[in-house]
Amino acid sequence: MSVTYTVKVEDSRPESGKKPSAGPVYRCIYAKYGLLDLPDRMHSPWEFFSESVKRNPNNRMLGRRQTTDSKQAGPYVWITYQEAYDAALRIGSAMRNQGVNPGDRCGIYGSNCPEWIIAMEACNCQAVTYVPLYHTLGANAVEFIVNHAEVAIAFVQENKLPAILSCLPACCSYLKTIVSFANVSSIQKKEAEELGVSLFSWKEFSELVACFNNGSLDCELPQKQKTDICTIMYTSGTTGEPKGVILTNKAIMTEVLSIDQLIEITDKACSEEDTYFSFLPLAHVYDQIMETYFIKRGSSIGFWQGDVRYLMDDVQELKPTAFCAVPRVYDRIYTGIVNKIASGGLIRNKLFQYAYNYKLRNIENGFPQDKASPLLDKLVFDKVRQALGGKVRLMLSGAAPLPRHVEEFLRVSCCSNLSQGYGLTESCGGCFTSLANVMSMIGTVGVPITTIEARLESVPEMGYDALSSVPRGEICLRGNTLFSGYYKRQDLTDEVVIDGWFHTGDIGELQSDGSMKIIDRKKNIFKLSQGEYVAVENIENTYSRCPLIASIWVYGNSFESFLVAVVVPERKALEDWGKENGEATDFKSLCENPKARKYILNELNSTGQTHHLRGFELLKAVYLEPNPFDMERDLVTPTFKLKRPQLLKYYKDRIDELYSEGKGAKV
Repeated sequence: MSVTYTVKVEDSRPESGKKPSAGPVYRCIYAKYGLLDLPDRMHSPWEFFSESVKRNPNNRMLGRRQTTDSKQAGPYVWITYQEAYDAALRIGSAMRNQGVNPGDRCGIYGSNCPEWIIAMEACNCQAVTYVPLYHTLGANAVEFIVNHAEVAIAFVQENKLPAILSCLPACCSYLKTIVSFANVSSIQKKEAEELGVSLFSWKEFSELVACFNNGSLDCELPQKQKTDICTIMYTSGTTGEPKGVILTNKAIMTEVLSIDQLIEITDKACSEEDTYFSFLPLAHVYDQIMETYFIKRGSSIGFWQGDVRYLMDDVQELKPTAFCAVPRVYDRIYTGIVNKIASGGLIRNKLFQYAYNYKLRNIENGFPQDKASPLLDKLVFDKVRQALGGKVRLMLSGAAPLPRHVEEFLRVSCCSNLSQGYGLTESCGGCFTSLANVMSMIGTVGVPITTIEARLESVPEMGYDALSSVPRGEICLRGNTLFSGYYKRQDLTDEVVIDGWFHTGDIGELQSDGSMKIIDRKKNIFKLSQGEYVAVENIENTYSRCPLIASIWVYGNSFESFLVAVVVPERKALEDWGKENGEATDFKSLCENPKARKYILNELNSTGQTHHLRGFELLKAVYLEPNPFDMERDLVTPTFKLKRPQLLKYYKDRIDELYSEGKGAKV
């Protein structure tokens, strides 16, 4: 008998006039009698932090690695909850001293580090709205956000000072104070002062404290309301100007309480014994909400060095118990582990496969992850666990779909629960999550969290019917953790919030256990010249199953009848092919090799046929790109979503060549 993890709270709606049909409204089974809401006594995320300080003032809170004289990263150095609290009060008081008042906007610009969190908490304590400035976007976007949000003060990482100073002439009508995370030079100070802007080092600013009593801070903090705007978080987006998503204190706190509730019910609540590894950008809602959750629980947060090359070295040094990542990172971890197992010899390989199948069978039969094979965990899987430091017990994945085979492998072999989720900035982070130890949810994003109701709305032009036997349609959300609109853009808000429902733009398929599977994106649809509609994300997800490729961008011109693609091959796979076929083994040369291109094209189309792509969804030509799609060329967002207009602009000449080539190919 199958188990359902949602409850229906409202019936479906038939098509009427211009409104498409919509399926029933569902809640998580743990919100059966009502959505989780913020208790009356709570008003601001500052309460999460200050309560943890009272409980465990001497527990380590924020840690980073110090670089030694030999330029090697040393062990983690920590500041306690009390030290971070005192620092936040000082910075907050200095902000007031500079004329920054409750409701004003404060920018935070830089990579994850203790100062980022302290600046955020300083804003929380003074009821100032903080606005993350993406360090992965260019100076133009920073300039736009500073002006659009009317940012009065900005905390800036030392190496980002040149970028913020370069855009000062265009935004100094609002921005009057800049504080470096570390030091500033006299030249930089002069440059800022000439534009009427005060520039401070972190230490200098900390000493501008407004209130002292016998050498200690003694200030009455401003009253805070749950309806106050906590943050305006600008989404990078794939097109157009960034949109400022308004998130209130209530939305953020309720989201954190829901995470707390679900982890406690389905796994084991986090505590001061836990350590979280911070490397996903704090400028995004995903990591920010998770860090706020761990602050609420009094846990420790260790930051990475900011260099992806040393990511796993940081993990080994920190030995975190909780690890949040995007699928791209998990895919790399999976590939590294699988390659290591394959190189271990036939006997070890067979032993691993036996242990894997045995544990997987037990998990599928309902055993919790930690009780499915305790002996094999020690004898076989402990080495896999050590790859993530040896202590990880909670793994979360979001921002994009996690390939099913990767999710299953990590659930079985890492000796840790892994939950895949789905969310948007507009939903204050995760709005769906798979539940620990529920194997039927592999390949899905799980069920609505306890603050949200969800339904599917039909998309007739794409052939998605929310009322069919397998319901498919646009995911729509309603509840207590949704955004309050786009800042200064009521027009854009009205486009996506209709009759109280937020329309996500993502296409979901409802599963029999109540979980949701993301299958497409509403906007990423185009028509080929013969009139066929192409849902490009679905096609890319299918081709991504080919083990020869790292990433792919599929393009279809509405004046042409077929698809082409730019492909980033898996380096080792292509180099191995080169060796086996007597071709040059240099990766760049292989990407230019016509035989290699034909080989990759054939393998991609073979994958497409295996997974039932239709004839017009197969590729006629591919270009092999040796360099991964990156933010430096503005080809992906900070969460690695493809920026399609930018990709088309960047590869326009290549696309023209591929269409010429495709027309010459035999059909």
